[in-house]
Amino acid sequence: MRTRARGESTLLLVDAVQVLRSEQVDYAIIGAMAASVHGVIRASLDADAVLSITASALADLERRFRAAGFSTELRHGDMDDPIGAVLTLHDNFENRVDLLVGIRGFDPQAFARVIDVPLDGEPLRFVGLEDFVAMKIFAGSPQDVSDAATALEVLTAPLDIDLLRRLSRRYGADTARSLESVLASLSRDSDPGR
Repeated sequence: MRTRARGESTLLLVDAVQVLRSEQVDYAIIGAMAASVHGVIRASLDADAVLSITASALADLERRFRAAGFSTELRHGDMDDPIGAVLTLHDNFENRVDLLVGIRGFDPQAFARVIDVPLDGEPLRFVGLEDFVAMKIFAGSPQDVSDAATALEVLTAPLDIDLLRRLSRRYGADTARSLESVLASLSRDSDPGR
């Protein structure tokens, strides 16, 4: 493993990606690491990714990670949980990677819209802008909504507004309304007549 100290969850993720590749499991990095790709700089000690497998297939993947030297913890969500399951990977330095599956409302086509960014000699797949914004608004905390708004303000890539609206509707009416609120707020803030 690449990690040598605490605070290196990004390197632990790079090692995890190698296992995912060998197991032919597609993934998209989300959370604070994806935020930085979309222009939102925020410190975090964890790394997160969503996987393109089912919650039931996660147990086999957990065994593969254990065999590769990772400490693991597998948790399944209940009926009310918007996340089907989480496989948490740890190393001896308390670095952590969360691999999520079965996110309610997540568009499976998101894996075709990833952005490849090299890190430590490895190409990593980050969730695309529209998927990132829709997920953050669905998460709904003030920090998540702020991250989504900031990504829309700085726009490090062209925005497909129709796709963004379609994705937000997948997460439900509340997310779609929240997105429209964020868009209206950004429109007011950018109006030079204000």
